[in-house]
Amino acid sequence: MSRIGKLPIKVPKQVNIEIKKNLIQVVGPEGNLTLKIPKEINITFTNRLITVEKIEETNLASEKYGLIRSLLNNMISGVMYKFTKTLSMKGIGYNAHLFEKNIILNVGFTHPITFLIPDDLEISIEEQKIINIKGCNNEKVGLFTSKIRSIRPPEPYKGKGICHKDEIILRKDGKSGK
Repeated sequence: MSRIGKLPIKVPKQVNIEIKKNLIQVVGPEGNLTLKIPKEINITFTNRLITVEKIEETNLASEKYGLIRSLLNNMISGVMYKFTKTLSMKGIGYNAHLFEKNIILNVGFTHPITFLIPDDLEISIEEQKIINIKGCNNEKVGLFTSKIRSIRPPEPYKGKGICHKDEIILRKDGKSGK
């Protein structure tokens, strides 16, 4: 039995849960999210607690048991507080700015890189070097963050590139003279 799956989830009063057949909808002050529930899993919502149970004892049900509980927990915390990820740009001439629904990055290429910002994400830029990405869905926030970071990941010699706020870049020594 999954240690994560058997834990109940406490639902705050500001969050409304609606369960229909194989869909669960979570509505809160910061947004709303839906999740499709697999047929091997049963979800009950009573007294502001959500419990996840397996209907059948198969390997597939065991795999999805803890996953669904974690996804539900992330949905509830996302509609309450929103998830935030911060990227930092290090390098001479590296900067970012917003233009309408696009983020434009200058990261050492001959041309600027443009990304269309999804509707459910909020992006703010501080001092042209720090990018804050906020959203209800943790998966979408992480995916968009990784797409931006993959344009110019930090390199180990000078430390230039786009990295997460608290990321530690292991530095290498350059060529040694004889």
